[in-house]
Amino acid sequence: MIGYDRDNARILGRLRDAERYVFHGLLTPEELQHGEIDIVALVEKAQKQLDAFEGDIDAIVGYWDFPAATMVPLLAERYGLPHVPLEAVLKCEHKYWSRIEQREVIDEIPNFGIVDLETDRPVVPEGVGFPMWLKPVKSFSSELAFHVADEDDLAAAVAELREGIGRVGDPFDHVLGQVDLPLEIADVGGAACLAEEELRGVQAAVEGYVYKGQVVVYAALDSLDYPGHSSFLRHQYPSQLPEDVVERMRNVAERVMTRIGFDNATFSIEFFYDPRSGKLGLLEINPRHSQSHAELFEFVDGVANHDLMVRLGLGERPEPRGGSGEYRIAGRCYLRRFSGDALVTRVPADTEIAALERQLSGTVIDVVPKAGERLSDLPEQDSYSYELAEILIAAQSVHELEEKYERCVEGLRFEFDEP
Repeated sequence: MIGYDRDNARILGRLRDAERYVFHGLLTPEELQHGEIDIVALVEKAQKQLDAFEGDIDAIVGYWDFPAATMVPLLAERYGLPHVPLEAVLKCEHKYWSRIEQREVIDEIPNFGIVDLETDRPVVPEGVGFPMWLKPVKSFSSELAFHVADEDDLAAAVAELREGIGRVGDPFDHVLGQVDLPLEIADVGGAACLAEEELRGVQAAVEGYVYKGQVVVYAALDSLDYPGHSSFLRHQYPSQLPEDVVERMRNVAERVMTRIGFDNATFSIEFFYDPRSGKLGLLEINPRHSQSHAELFEFVDGVANHDLMVRLGLGERPEPRGGSGEYRIAGRCYLRRFSGDALVTRVPADTEIAALERQLSGTVIDVVPKAGERLSDLPEQDSYSYELAEILIAAQSVHELEEKYERCVEGLRFEFDEP
């Protein structure tokens, strides 16, 4: 398990047939996610650890973004284990390459193009209009993603991208060098900036897997933003969208993943759906396992989606899934601060958290910062807010879920020293 951690260890221990498996950690989440990313050193360290292992290695899997998502096929290939093709992963992870592949088989994409970060006067790509999003062709979560409304916003975003894009882009370039790239992608490289016209509507996603070339979409989820912001309020399962919309997302996913040549792994694809126009737009493809949704599936289906990741890693056909959990809906909610950087002087005490969890069945609270920590020092935050807590909530209805969340917000007291 690349980046094996305590929270996912608990989930994996609850899988059906868990007694079949013995899980071993390969590198830590901190090594994979924090600071500069030395992809060469990480792969070498992982190989030494695997070579020194005295038992059988039956699967190598992971649930973290880059570099872990690309290390899985690199390492599995070396040890002769089932894996997704590296080129297929890169066709998903490189946002520009992904768009080029998508437009070959679907129309549900925005206008897009590359922005030159080296010029003093950045130019909007031909055919792309404001408002738009500027983002690295490869990044973590929403890091260095900027909503751009005009030329002034464009210049400001380019300045920040120019400063920070190399942290992920440079090591990503190294991995791109492991495959034969189309000339257009080789010219762009891994530290480039993509501009895309803004997609509008409500956000949703489908999760699926490919086994021996057969694409299976097994779930749809909703992604709700904070009102007036571009930061997630919660992800909820199952989706509350009409079934015909879910079927359209499923159809798009099947065409795109087949085109990309994705196989032997799980994936998720994010969409925007505009209820007024009926327009559907593909936002991005995540060629890794969705660890953040695992407990949502446990609450509703009775088994975490990690079951699929493990079985595919072993080369086995995943078993059918069904809704046999205790709850009808579940959400991963995010308590955020939008008012700028600050020093955290108080976080909810463990006793306060435990009391809330006892009062609200099906609720699990994870506070992100520690007292004495500055919000700007927190890793992997988006460009517009700071995450204070993640709150897992299971319920029998959307109304009950929202009520439980509001009670958590009222009961979780944070204090800050303003700058």
